Amino acid sequence: QVQLVESGGGLVQAGGSLRLSCAASGAIFSIKTRAWYRQAPGKQRELVATITRTGNTDYADSVKGRFTISRDNAKNTIYLQMNSLRPDDTAVYSCRYTTFANDYWGQGTQVTVSS
Repeated sequence: QVQLVESGGGLVQAGGSLRLSCAASGAIFSIKTRAWYRQAPGKQRELVATITRTGNTDYADSVKGRFTISRDNAKNTIYLQMNSLRPDDTAVYSCRYTTFANDYWGQGTQVTVSS
């Protein structure tokens, strides 16, 4: 059974940094994309960053230049390095692995940025 487990969230002051991790356990084959999403209270879930099987990355305009998505294929893990954090980055961050046959989500990790 596949599970995605996020870690690295927490409370940080504005301007600070956090690095999130999303580790997959279980066998996942034919991954197409891996991504980070976030959902703030009272708002819709937002796609933050994606990384494809070939390593191409894409970012929401709101995080470009501040966030970096990366992967470690050997560990079946993706990361989200978040720099210059702002209060409006406060949200629950979740990872998603999409294969040709399945879609997997983590449970989410809270990121809170204080002003």
